[in-house]
Amino acid sequence: MARIGVFGAGAWGTALAIVAARAGHEVTLVARDPAVVEAIRTSRRNPRRLPEVELPPAIRPSTDPADLAGAALLLLAVPTQTLRAVLPALPEPAPLLVLCCKGLELGTGLLPSEVVAACRPTASVGALSGPSFALEVARGLPTAVSLAFPDPAAARRAADLLAQPSFRPYPTDDRTGVEIGGALKNVIAIAAGIVTGRGLGENARAALVTRGLAEIARLAEASGARRTTLMGLSGLGDLVLTATSAASRNWSLGFALGRGRPLAELSAEGAPLAEGVFTAEAACARAARLRLELPITDAVRRVVAGSTSVGAAIEELLARPLPEQE
Repeated sequence: MARIGVFGAGAWGTALAIVAARAGHEVTLVARDPAVVEAIRTSRRNPRRLPEVELPPAIRPSTDPADLAGAALLLLAVPTQTLRAVLPALPEPAPLLVLCCKGLELGTGLLPSEVVAACRPTASVGALSGPSFALEVARGLPTAVSLAFPDPAAARRAADLLAQPSFRPYPTDDRTGVEIGGALKNVIAIAAGIVTGRGLGENARAALVTRGLAEIARLAEASGARRTTLMGLSGLGDLVLTATSAASRNWSLGFALGRGRPLAELSAEGAPLAEGVFTAEAACARAARLRLELPITDAVRRVVAGSTSVGAAIEELLARPLPEQE
């Protein structure tokens, strides 16, 4: 038994707390909303984000990040765009820190691990990503993910703490590849949703997903990752899940855009915008610094920014010259 900390009590953070508790650990789940903490204490459920699943007794909710001190492993499950703001609240010294967010930081184009390196340079930082809807993980349905640290021994230690028959974290040392796969798949999922919403057919969606995967791998390789990482769980696996399921917020957003609904209307419905909206802009900025072309990502960026229409973006992509070789 070890002490595991989870910072962030959204659906994903709550699901990961359940995973850690099922692995036999004592878990501290820190939420920023006192009402969520009180509800977990009294009903053993997270009524806002994961009401369907009862939380194990080993999960102790708290609003105080100081309660994470002494944890053997800290899972940070906050949105990428708020990561920099919450890092100062984490206790010192930092334990093994696993980033469970997917995206790139707006304004900088930095990966989550690069944000942590700038703010907490002594932390041992890993990334967890892969095909994993929170509700299925919380229910104990079989799930496999990638768990990456630059130090293979740290990746193995973290994976061993969370591993169980229904949750298999595969250790790897390619953190950059895992992070970029988890970030860019959200953008391609928006594009896939647009294709479906527009009624362009299954052939078009298959082509879009395939070219999208090539685009993700291109950015990953230029950032120092191994291209083969993107053929695994945190690349191909996560992309297949997110770009083909109506349970995906990114695909659903794209589907609504493809049906003609404006982003302003969708963002006014109360739910937070899908992470791919922010990632598209940040990824294009990162690609520009690396002198890369990401045509699908750029098309999504322009659609969600309102600088081009869905129809015009599709026409531009279909009119692109064929490359010399695949």
